[in-house]
Amino acid sequence: MKILSIETCGPICAVAILDDYKLIKEISLNNGLTHSETLMPIIKEIFEKTNLTLTNIDLLAVDIGPGSFTGIRIGVATAKAFIDSLNINSVGVSSLQALSLNVKQNGIVCPLIDARKQNVYSSIFENSNGNYIEKFKPSFEHIDSLISKLKTLNTDNLIFVGDGAEKNKNVILNAFPNAVFESNNDLSAINVGIAGFNNYKNGKYSFIEPLYIRKSEAEIKLEEKQNGAN
Repeated sequence: MKILSIETCGPICAVAILDDYKLIKEISLNNGLTHSETLMPIIKEIFEKTNLTLTNIDLLAVDIGPGSFTGIRIGVATAKAFIDSLNINSVGVSSLQALSLNVKQNGIVCPLIDARKQNVYSSIFENSNGNYIEKFKPSFEHIDSLISKLKTLNTDNLIFVGDGAEKNKNVILNAFPNAVFESNNDLSAINVGIAGFNNYKNGKYSFIEPLYIRKSEAEIKLEEKQNGAN
């Protein structure tokens, strides 16, 4: 099965084409340009370099968040345009699911994406020989709340990954001195494709929608302004 995967929820804009789990080609850019400027040129380039077209694609996998609100919208909107025009099978992948695949060792995997002010987008997976079982669904919470949640699992084998893990490393180590931190904290289109293929095989595919989890800063400020005027 040929899979086109799109990653736009983090600082890196990336596209990959896989044949089941085998990577055919990945192109990624982190050059300071907006994803709206780079995504379509990358897609065009990857098809040219692989001698493939959209008609060769069997499954479209896209990162639906959480992450950059603008990045989520760009990736989802592009995916929907392809789906509507060619009726391609599609699957949404959470950033946290994709990020968890950076961790190869067995244990409790905690992918964390920084959401500022010691808040994180988080989820918890258990990796057993490459089988990642979701223990807690994606959430937006303070790092202290996450630590309390993790303490209920009664395990010493904790592996953290993501920029949220790096930014809160000292707090995490104070609670879990033996915690392990994955060195690769990047979101990748390859992992989006792999996770998407897994979801598809397990029947978890549907119409793609953004996974925002929380309100944007603009929405919060607007509500504060409206409440202040009342």
